[in-house]
Amino acid sequence: MERPGKPTRAEAARFLLRAQFSADEADLQALTAEGYDAWLEAQFAKPAYMTGAQWLDARGHNAVTAEARYFWPMAGDHMIWNQLLAAPDQFRQRAAFALSQFFVVSLNPIDGFWPPYMMAGYWHVLTRNAFGDFRTLLEEITLNPAMGKYLNTQGNLKEDPATGRQPDENYAREILQLFSIGLYELNPDGTEKLNAAGQPIETYVQADISNLCRVFTGYDHDLSHTSKTNVSWQDYPVLGTRFCSDPMKLDPGKHSNLEVNFLGRTIPAGTPGPDALKIALDHIAAHPNVGPFFGKQMIQRLVTSNPSPAYVARIAAAFDDNGQGKRGDLKAVWRAVLTDPEALKPVDATDPLAGRLREPVARMVSWARTAGVASESGAYEVYDLSRSDEGLGQSPLRSPSVFNFYRPGYVPPHTGISEAARLAPEFQLQNETSIAGYINFMRDAVRWGVNDVKPTYAEMTPLAHDVPALIDFLNLKLAANQLSEPTLELIRTALASKGVTADSSVPAKRDVLASACLLVLASPEYLVQK
Repeated sequence: MERPGKPTRAEAARFLLRAQFSADEADLQALTAEGYDAWLEAQFAKPAYMTGAQWLDARGHNAVTAEARYFWPMAGDHMIWNQLLAAPDQFRQRAAFALSQFFVVSLNPIDGFWPPYMMAGYWHVLTRNAFGDFRTLLEEITLNPAMGKYLNTQGNLKEDPATGRQPDENYAREILQLFSIGLYELNPDGTEKLNAAGQPIETYVQADISNLCRVFTGYDHDLSHTSKTNVSWQDYPVLGTRFCSDPMKLDPGKHSNLEVNFLGRTIPAGTPGPDALKIALDHIAAHPNVGPFFGKQMIQRLVTSNPSPAYVARIAAAFDDNGQGKRGDLKAVWRAVLTDPEALKPVDATDPLAGRLREPVARMVSWARTAGVASESGAYEVYDLSRSDEGLGQSPLRSPSVFNFYRPGYVPPHTGISEAARLAPEFQLQNETSIAGYINFMRDAVRWGVNDVKPTYAEMTPLAHDVPALIDFLNLKLAANQLSEPTLELIRTALASKGVTADSSVPAKRDVLASACLLVLASPEYLVQK
């Protein structure tokens, strides 16, 4: 395949707003000067930001005090907002956010000791493996303590004929249904295979789950490196945070030794737990569905809700072989997703259903990074923003279920999208309440920030009195120059009416900057990313 050349600034901004959250000036200059491949290689080589656990430690969240904050989840929100808003490795963070919507763990039900550190350990698995190997990521996710707590592998016991107890099937079901192969057999281009009756062919049946779940028995938190602190205010010690990041540990006595038969593979009875896990994960990761199933969803997260079968097939091929005989190389997947001819071709103005709806978290982070937000206290005290009436209607690592914030196959009913038989996953978050809630939330955020996280508008302030220059800046940095002329004219008229000049007061200039941002953030051409 012919490699794409060097982009224009508008093309570079369009690419960056997919690959990460914002179109920073340094990245724009690097892309236009060096091209896509060089920029991607530089991002793959960029050092990772501090881990969520390191950030929590630096803020003193690991302190054992009588308030029992070690049970409080809220710092988990602060941790992830710090990662998304402040981390210099933006591409890695964006990739991890996409992965967090495939291998879902939610902070909502995580309880017990140190929920924030549980989520920090999970997030570190995603960021550490974002440019790594799918099979390795699948194993680290499987043994991650937060995943163990979320989908019941933590403390999952083998069968007991005396009581009739059977292993919990939750993780065995979701690793197949959601984290690897999906419900139906797929062609390499992501379309469903059909049987002689024209019906989709199921990838697994209940017997596969009832067998596979035996592999995930006997695992629990590894407390061998975790400290215990006796305290006067409760009659049991407080565990340290280490177990939140250490992979779960196998207790062979609690692991099922029965034979396992799933997806045409047999794991003999008596196979040691670690060996059984390796055999099972190797078999799952090698399934031909993984490339198209995973690849299509990564395209949906970053580029378009409706990739063509040919686009999906090219991503699946990159997953199957990175060009050097390696399967599951995520760098090859990201490169293929972002530089595919279908991703880089000019916007088709005749197709009003092209692209994808930006999800609320991406809108918030895109604006925040463009506006130069900073946490005045360093605490990043942004809380759960899931409420649709007075929040964003979405909050990172707060998915309402293991099925993510929205389903990849969602079609909004009774719309032009459904009439055209198109998909629009992010529209599952959209309703009358969430639309108004988003506008109201951002109206306040662009002026006063969110708690201690406030915009500096450092790069924009010199443009506050120059309406055409300010609009050009925002059109490029937020919308890749895709705002239509009618939208631009409405924004020009609204901003010009404020009469801000070079000699105007700082509050007057900040008002016009906030107004300009809000008008762009509410525009259809910004909300639908193409």
